[in-house]
Amino acid sequence: MAEIESPDLSSPRFKANPYPFYARLRAEAPVYRTRLSFVAAAWLVTRYDDVLFVLKEGPFSNDILGHKMQSGRLKLLGRFTYGDLFPRRFQALGRHILFTDPPDHMRLRALVSKAFTPRAVERLRDRIQGVCDELLDTAAPHGRLELVQGFALRLPLTIIADMLGIPAQDRRRFNAWTKRVLEGTGLTLAGLVLGMPALWQSERYLRELIARRRVDPQDDMVTALLQAEEAGDKLNEDEVMGMIGILLLAGFETTMGLIASGTLALLQHPEQRRRFVLEPSLADSAVEELLRYTSPLEMGAFRIAREDVAIGSVMIAKGDLVLAVLGSANRDEARFPSPDILDLAREPNPHLAFGAGRHFCLGASLARLEGRIALTSLFRRFPGLRLTEPVETLPWRRSMPVRCPARVPLTL
Repeated sequence: MAEIESPDLSSPRFKANPYPFYARLRAEAPVYRTRLSFVAAAWLVTRYDDVLFVLKEGPFSNDILGHKMQSGRLKLLGRFTYGDLFPRRFQALGRHILFTDPPDHMRLRALVSKAFTPRAVERLRDRIQGVCDELLDTAAPHGRLELVQGFALRLPLTIIADMLGIPAQDRRRFNAWTKRVLEGTGLTLAGLVLGMPALWQSERYLRELIARRRVDPQDDMVTALLQAEEAGDKLNEDEVMGMIGILLLAGFETTMGLIASGTLALLQHPEQRRRFVLEPSLADSAVEELLRYTSPLEMGAFRIAREDVAIGSVMIAKGDLVLAVLGSANRDEARFPSPDILDLAREPNPHLAFGAGRHFCLGASLARLEGRIALTSLFRRFPGLRLTEPVETLPWRRSMPVRCPARVPLTL
């Protein structure tokens, strides 16, 4: 059997079609060791059942920033943690629900979960539809639309920024900052260096925003986080800043990928597109299938092994980094019949696009609603929608966890 050579998992070329590589891993090396950077190696876990095992934690921790380096070239520097790769002032941005274990995780989640209940999200329906209509009204007279920047990004960014109380004039800056930060998530030296200015700008802005809300409270989530209390417990300033940062990031990146990649998938499958437009009853299952098929969040958050643990025939050592590959699990032949076929009526569809276990995505219901409204509005308003360039020439964003095209030019 030929040795499997790992590609650059964050490269635009790989992101355009990662699925053949994942299929080979599932068949030949379902728990696969790869070097991510000068700092760390990690295990890629690719089969559905194994990914689910990692996501439900057990012997794995999400508190990667607080664990000592025991993996990769720096494992001899065992007194250092992964968080020490970042200057101390930036570490507050990692104090959020994605990088915490119980009991801190449950405490933080309880303090923000009220904003994402199904009832709270449903109250946003008219606002989401209004933003969609406004964006499409602006594009219609021109007959063209660059989907990513003109629609897929602006809708979820507007909604989550509304919720947090981020002024309209600051929202594009946040997009630029998060893009640069995500490009460094593979822990490459270049990525870390290039991402530092964006981290510094984000940190400074969020501290200023928190200071303004302490003096002048508003009807927004930043004020709510500052005032939040659950069972006598409140967030400190670092936790407030970390929660604002992750809510901004998670609040639009995944949904942007769903809208952009979902649109591409429908354009590439004319029969499924026709069903999506003509059969409104398929709307909910269509969004679930597009989440499975495109996996806009391709990688789960880093986990770290608390102890030696076996996955299949592979022993993962205590302290090793593990990446649950959601994009591979969602195409696993053992779980999904004909996984590489887009079937908007697929039932059942137990995809892992939003993760699983206690770290299941807090904003899943919001992302689903935004995706459904965005895609139905776009395709039903513009039945002649088509790409202006061949799909194989479209550029993809550089990022480890997120899979999203960088540009999708459309004729309306």
